[in-house]
Amino acid sequence: MPRPEALIDKERTEALRPLLEAGWTEVSGGTAIRKEFRFKSFSQAFAWMTRAALLAEKLNHHPEWSNVYNRVDVLLTTHSSGNLTELDVRMAQGLEKFG
Repeated sequence: MPRPEALIDKERTEALRPLLEAGWTEVSGGTAIRKEFRFKSFSQAFAWMTRAALLAEKLNHHPEWSNVYNRVDVLLTTHSSGNLTELDVRMAQGLEKFG
């Protein structure tokens, strides 16, 4: 499988705009995006993580995340490119649909 290409310039700006408006933030010098999702209970957070895990497997793109009770903190980056790629955007878009 070819290594995903980093998003640059206008392509990056357009891809990130709706995610930033939805509460994602750029971190690590712009090489990653992060968002904290909050739920009413641990069960809801865990169910969301289960759906997210299935999406990650489908995309073959796995987030860095942590869970404490009703919160799930998600970090997305493409380690093989050292930057943000279309895979990160697709994963974030999918996570937004679940949240």
